[in-house]
Amino acid sequence: MANYTLQINGRSLQADVEADTPLLWVLRDHLGLVGTKFGCGIAQCGACTVHVNGNPIRSCSFPVSAVGASKITTIEGLSEHGDHPVQLAWDEVDVAQCGYCQAGQIMTAAALLAKTPKPTGEQIDTAMNGNICRCGTYHRIHEAVALASTKMK
Repeated sequence: MANYTLQINGRSLQADVEADTPLLWVLRDHLGLVGTKFGCGIAQCGACTVHVNGNPIRSCSFPVSAVGASKITTIEGLSEHGDHPVQLAWDEVDVAQCGYCQAGQIMTAAALLAKTPKPTGEQIDTAMNGNICRCGTYHRIHEAVALASTKMK
């Protein structure tokens, strides 16, 4: 076991875990940040997406030992009051059905818009392609990402 100091959502948090523990389980089981979901465990569905230094990563396959001094943002840290443009657009378009994939979808969309504030439809489709929605709300997800791009400052 090793003690890791992680920079998560603007706070410094400690976790005493094995080096190969996936970041997802550190967040959920050791730090109580349960907004990030477990989906497949092999980095294929996107439910576990968080930002590491602003880049979307699949936390289920990212070992805590690889974090180093990186800044991690989870869905809980995306905005203090749930008013990030992507979150607002998600509500406005009424994207969620079961909601299980939504944290990962939102984190992927937020990372896209941070780098490409006015994406084309093709850029949205490409960025969101790796996130699976069991309910099939892909059209509404695309619509919400496009709407969020108009709300970005």
